[in-house]
Amino acid sequence: MKTLTLTNALIASCEKGHGNEYGLLPGLWAIVIRAGKIEQLTSMEVFRPIAGATQKDLAGKLVTPGLIDCHTHLVFGGDRVREWEMRLQGRSYAEIAKAGGGILSTVEATRKCSEDQLFEQALRRLRAITSEGVTCVEVKSGYGLKLDDELKSLRVIQRLKALRVCEISPTLLAAHTVPVEYKSDPDAYVTLVCETIIPQVAQQGLAEAVDVFCEPIAFSLAQCERIFNSARKHGLAIKAHAEQLSYTGCAKRAAQYNAWSVDHIEYLPAADIEALKNGKTVAVVLPGAFYALREKQAPPIAELRQAGVAIALATDCNPGTSPFTSIRMMMNLACVLFGLTPAEALSAVTREAAVALGRGDRLGTITLGKDATLCVWDTQQPAAIISDLTHTPLHCVIIQGEERHV
Repeated sequence: MKTLTLTNALIASCEKGHGNEYGLLPGLWAIVIRAGKIEQLTSMEVFRPIAGATQKDLAGKLVTPGLIDCHTHLVFGGDRVREWEMRLQGRSYAEIAKAGGGILSTVEATRKCSEDQLFEQALRRLRAITSEGVTCVEVKSGYGLKLDDELKSLRVIQRLKALRVCEISPTLLAAHTVPVEYKSDPDAYVTLVCETIIPQVAQQGLAEAVDVFCEPIAFSLAQCERIFNSARKHGLAIKAHAEQLSYTGCAKRAAQYNAWSVDHIEYLPAADIEALKNGKTVAVVLPGAFYALREKQAPPIAELRQAGVAIALATDCNPGTSPFTSIRMMMNLACVLFGLTPAEALSAVTREAAVALGRGDRLGTITLGKDATLCVWDTQQPAAIISDLTHTPLHCVIIQGEERHV
């Protein structure tokens, strides 16, 4: 059984309860990895080399958990560059969507693409994301909005997963918006999602979770609840785009269904935070979309912090409202625009993001028994990962004990 030992490591464990930011362990440490798991954490003051183990001296480099991007839309065709220009001219997200732009324009382009074309484009985006130390990525469908095209997108995600570039969490987002074929009867489309698409996806094992977009320009709370019930019936986890452009009550309702996460949440009221506090639902903030849309209403970070609700963040990489692949840029924006501390931002893309993908038991912290999925950085200051975007201090990643240079 192969054993890897990392010596002279400065460890930011991202665990709670160490009495300091970042979960920094005092001094330098050795991490013993066997069968892809963290078997030992030993201070270098008492460490003794293990016979037969491969040893890598990190010479004081910083080690963190592998970064996690818990909300992306990587599989799509076409682009929405013209919409960016329109927004600069003062057109709102809702106005662009009502004029036939937005998600529906990407749906049209995605439907025209072959599976191979979608795979090649998505792989480029995935490699860009992982170049900054992301070791686990959630990838949604949602630009097909027909059974065959949603299945096509999910097959692309499975092909990405099979490459083992990183760990991938596939999500069905058939309830992204109402397709043109059902414009006059949205409830009929919801029936298709609940009675045909979700059962097929579950049967074929193509997704772990079901997501919805609850907004007046997309789906109502009642329609989303129908989808939640179908997801639960078929053994799939629940996620929700909630309270992004207006208040709908979806975050509270999703939390009552024990959703993995509610995402965006700019319009989440203090009265609904209690529902997240009482459950295990993570609040995911998406500063890329906030920035790109030039929004003014920021998520209620102080209230979430006060309530002890877990806060994660992600790129929301998509063609229209967050065309970004840099998780480090999102961490920086979350600090500058939303008021997260650098330590909170690092935990938001490690410990809390792991919980937001149902992986908190084995990813997100440097803990005995968890997966040895780590980032090694050419710095001794965790904040340097976030503050300077001109270059990445990433030295290498280790995924389940396997070292990879990116």
